[in-house]
Amino acid sequence: MRSQYKGQRVGVFVDVQNLYYSARSLYNTKVNFNAVLKIAVGGRDLIRAIAYVIKAEAMKETTFFDALKAIGFEVKAKDLQVFYGGNKKGDWDIGIAMDTIELAPKLDTIILVSGDGDYVPLVQHLRRAFGCRVEVVAFGKSGSLKLKEEADSFLDLDIDARKYLMAGKQ
Repeated sequence: MRSQYKGQRVGVFVDVQNLYYSARSLYNTKVNFNAVLKIAVGGRDLIRAIAYVIKAEAMKETTFFDALKAIGFEVKAKDLQVFYGGNKKGDWDIGIAMDTIELAPKLDTIILVSGDGDYVPLVQHLRRAFGCRVEVVAFGKSGSLKLKEEADSFLDLDIDARKYLMAGKQ
């Protein structure tokens, strides 16, 4: 159950890679980030919306990043790390954690758009240390059960997946 009050100050923090790979794996398409932002905010007072992305070598990225900005997201990008031997890594776990902790005093509700179970300790900390509500928005089929349980509410994008996905295969 989501407790939404018109005057709630909310911040939306989107782990773009997590949602991207979930949508690709489950539905073979891309996420409609505009629809996700609208349902997450739900008519409340949006203070910040930040999309965390990993830069690769793709030319389409600039267009995608511009589209996120046009929707209303502040885009934070970092380069994909390539290690000796070809292993690659790109995540924003610590960056998202730091931003939510720094912004928590200015927010009533923190909306984490990710199904990554690594965020469980963050959710616990935000609730205990700052008294913030923490809502999680993700595709339930690929989301961490522990994260869903720990959040004050969980919005499962799978319930009406077509609404949160781009039309057609991408």
